[in-house]
Amino acid sequence: MSNTLLAPAFFLAVVVILLVCRAVGWLLRGLGQPPVVGEMVAGVVLGPSVLGLLAPDVEAALFPEELRPVLYVVGQIGLVVFMFQTGYEFRVERLRRVARPAAMISTAGMLAPLALGAALTWFAHGKVNLFPDGVSLVVSMMFVGVALAITAFPMLARIITERGLTETRFGSVALACGAIDDAVAWVLLAGVLSIAAGSAGPVALTAGGSVVLVLLLVVIVRANDKARSLVARLPAEHLLLALVVVLFLAAWYTDVIGLYAVFGAFSLGVVFPRSAAVDRVVAKIAPVGAVFLPLFFTYSGLNTDFGLLVDPALLLFAVAAIAAAVAGKLGACWGAARLAGEPQDVSLRVGTLMNARGLMQLIAINVGLAAGIVTRELFSVLVLVAIVTTVMATPMLSLWDRLDRRRAVAKADRPSDEVTGAQGNTTVL
Repeated sequence: MSNTLLAPAFFLAVVVILLVCRAVGWLLRGLGQPPVVGEMVAGVVLGPSVLGLLAPDVEAALFPEELRPVLYVVGQIGLVVFMFQTGYEFRVERLRRVARPAAMISTAGMLAPLALGAALTWFAHGKVNLFPDGVSLVVSMMFVGVALAITAFPMLARIITERGLTETRFGSVALACGAIDDAVAWVLLAGVLSIAAGSAGPVALTAGGSVVLVLLLVVIVRANDKARSLVARLPAEHLLLALVVVLFLAAWYTDVIGLYAVFGAFSLGVVFPRSAAVDRVVAKIAPVGAVFLPLFFTYSGLNTDFGLLVDPALLLFAVAAIAAAVAGKLGACWGAARLAGEPQDVSLRVGTLMNARGLMQLIAINVGLAAGIVTRELFSVLVLVAIVTTVMATPMLSLWDRLDRRRAVAKADRPSDEVTGAQGNTTVL
């Protein structure tokens, strides 16, 4: 396809993607799902799982092979802008307040799904077509383990923001845990790619580059006062240009070192100097994320074919993977939160939020697919895991809210002497 034909194909594809995302989001809103879940499901609807099954010629015409890299790149722009905005709205003091429980919860939320994913892959090895020929069992086990250990940090952040949970205890804990988990997961993913390639280069680059990133962020934080005064003197258009240049540099750097662009964008947002002028510029670029982010979901949906899951062995593996994902994240994070001294309501909500895989798992399995260590079958299984665990989040949060309200009403309706007696019995026990 020539460039003169690629441009109109891109414009038409974007129109279709945005309209389908809005329609699916509207339908899922009745089920209590946030718009981001609608975008995720819409991406699958536009791929071979639905549109390709019902009208393959329409799918091929709307999304020709030459257009897919363009959708990927433009989707990255939306993703980077959204993550910068999330980081800009995040306050480091919240992380300091929850550092101890966040470390414990993150550790449990990484180790449990890693172990369960590796064990599941070992058990299924030779029984299900999951990996291309030539990929070792160790790489297979590690990749599935890392994929299940990932938390959908951008998705988690968006759910927290859309539900107004940013100032809550469990919102702060979940954001801190999600950031830690995904940073570690990407280092582990780099290790898997190194083993698959037979080279230590990728993991060394990621580890060394991460150290440099941390040092750069420390320098920015220490120079924040000077940067704030400089920003205040810049005209609005110059400030917008400077922000976009620095943001794309951060995304480029973390992409190159293997941490992925979203971490550069989020890290820059966290340390970027705050001011009224910057607030206005961030508000101006926010719609870019809202418009372009659905393109990434569609790109992933075009690589997903749920029709492959008609194989009973593959379907059984998919069910087992979902069970391992939920037990390894929701269960382990809930238990670790309780051990860290968090109350039951906070622990349940943190586990629920950490269980969402969504966007980051989609990114990881796209990396695996591009590296040639994942089959289309495993890709589709892990997309299903991502969708199921993400769709679970909002209804479960609503369920915990309803249970809390019922307990509060029941407690308020009980006579004072009964409440006192019950408290006395609890104390004795």
